[in-house]
Amino acid sequence: MDARSTVKEYYDALRAGDPLAPYFAEEHDGDDAFVKFGISERLVGSEQIQTGLRTQTETTAEWTVTSHALRVSERGTHAWFSDTVSMGWINTESGERHEFDTRWSGTLTKSSNGWQFVGMHVSTADEL
Repeated sequence: MDARSTVKEYYDALRAGDPLAPYFAEEHDGDDAFVKFGISERLVGSEQIQTGLRTQTETTAEWTVTSHALRVSERGTHAWFSDTVSMGWINTESGERHEFDTRWSGTLTKSSNGWQFVGMHVSTADEL
């Protein structure tokens, strides 16, 4: 599978409520500088990312994820992507629906587990 397919598969997993942690690389040799920025969070290190993704999956439902401008580049064992994404979900604790137009970017690395994210940034795309 190529890096583009991995990004698309991640979007599909988000929509389906499937586990997301397998899409992120884990610590190797004490190097745990991986980071995931969400709209309202900053998760640093494999453990925080995995815990945050599990909590997100457990407390949200009915995701919509619509990619508008996915761009992916690969060079050897590294890849990077950017996208504009319309997304929404229901917070299962409050019942409130959230919807955002967002910007995504990230970096992936290729390992024996295939392509995995080592960095991801999701932010809202507020007009100036």
